[in-house]
Amino acid sequence: MSATNITIRESTSTPRTKPHPQKSSIPVPFDYCPSDDGTDENLLILLHGLGDTHVPFGRLGRSFKLPQTATLALRAPDPLPYLEEEAYEWYTSFNLLGELVRNPNPTPAVDLLMRVFAHLTTDSSWPPNRIHMFGFAQGGTVAAEVGIKWWRTELERLSKDKKDKAGETSEDTKANEPSLLGSIVSVCGPLISYPTLQNLCPTPILILHRPAPAETALPSGALSAFKKGYSNITDLQMGRGEGMPRSRTEWEPIMRFWSERLGKRQMDGLYEVMSGITPA
Repeated sequence: MSATNITIRESTSTPRTKPHPQKSSIPVPFDYCPSDDGTDENLLILLHGLGDTHVPFGRLGRSFKLPQTATLALRAPDPLPYLEEEAYEWYTSFNLLGELVRNPNPTPAVDLLMRVFAHLTTDSSWPPNRIHMFGFAQGGTVAAEVGIKWWRTELERLSKDKKDKAGETSEDTKANEPSLLGSIVSVCGPLISYPTLQNLCPTPILILHRPAPAETALPSGALSAFKKGYSNITDLQMGRGEGMPRSRTEWEPIMRFWSERLGKRQMDGLYEVMSGITPA
């Protein structure tokens, strides 16, 4: 039997605790909470629905107590018109007559989130594959749209790099691969841009929705739209009712989805075992 070279090396991952997001770099109010266990390996971004704020979603994120996971709840940028209470929207939902906009444009909200991602991945040392998103209704739509935007941006970056480095060879295989986001959970939030991608986004996405005639039921054709943008889809229907998951039974598939996709950092003093690598 041939011998196998085994090298043991210290893990070289990102810092165990991450710098807090800065108000100067995030243009909307937010609620950030580092991981309870002192290890910021994952970041869960929470996006509220139409007419809400980030405050209850900040509490929700903390209540999950996900291991090695910090939470960041963001408030939508625009106040809902004609309302005195704190109520915000991610994109324009009503016209001047108060009628529902039939074809809303999520681009400003997506661009805002891309700015937030740039800050998180550079200034706060978060790897993209450790960033996860959870959104409800309009917030779920924004999360799903951001996943598509991130994927397109990565494909464009790789295409440009190949043109710039034509004829060159690179041993850094990771630099030649797109950076994926960790995962997306969209609760009652459809894609509204109807993407057409040759290379579907492989970021895992969980879609939960209510059956008709619920007000938060997905519109006809919503699942087909997701299949035109994503290749790794889990589609689950919740029970009759409205809004967010209401019971342990409805939360259970979300927790299972995260348990299979959240990263886990090795504890201090442990090492990675690298098989088939010759020591330098």
